[in-house]
Amino acid sequence: MYTAVFPGSFDPITSGHVDLVRRALPLFSKIIVAVGVNNQKSTLFPLEKRLEWLREVFRDYPQVEVSCFYGLTVKFCEEQNAHYLIRGLRNASDFDYEKTISQLNTIIGKEVETIFLISQLEFSHISSTIVREIIKGGGDVSPFVPGIIADDLKSDLDQPKF
Repeated sequence: MYTAVFPGSFDPITSGHVDLVRRALPLFSKIIVAVGVNNQKSTLFPLEKRLEWLREVFRDYPQVEVSCFYGLTVKFCEEQNAHYLIRGLRNASDFDYEKTISQLNTIIGKEVETIFLISQLEFSHISSTIVREIIKGGGDVSPFVPGIIADDLKSDLDQPKF
């Protein structure tokens, strides 16, 4: 049984994230989509909302478990008996950053291997950072996020503010 962790802030989860998980499913018995909580980093959406969205997006995927963790990702992997990390690469900058983190993780968590998946062309321009900026600017993010999240965000915008 092979378990992998797909860590991230998922603030919010994008269509590119979902695509990576779907493509990784045949490789693993279980994938834990885990929100890493970093109190030093400000987020647009609260942890509970991000976890709710993840559970909804992956509800039809019994191999996918949703969780959160504090501290080092490799320590979380050890706690979960997961020997693989899934990371997506959109471009050369992602590769340079992720390669360094992967090498450090190998030193800290000796039994954790990073699996890199190159993003599909149609998702290579999408990042949570860009999606957050579109949301803050009042734009339509439906081309970049799962439908459930786009609908949820739209209904929030439609609610009167008092």
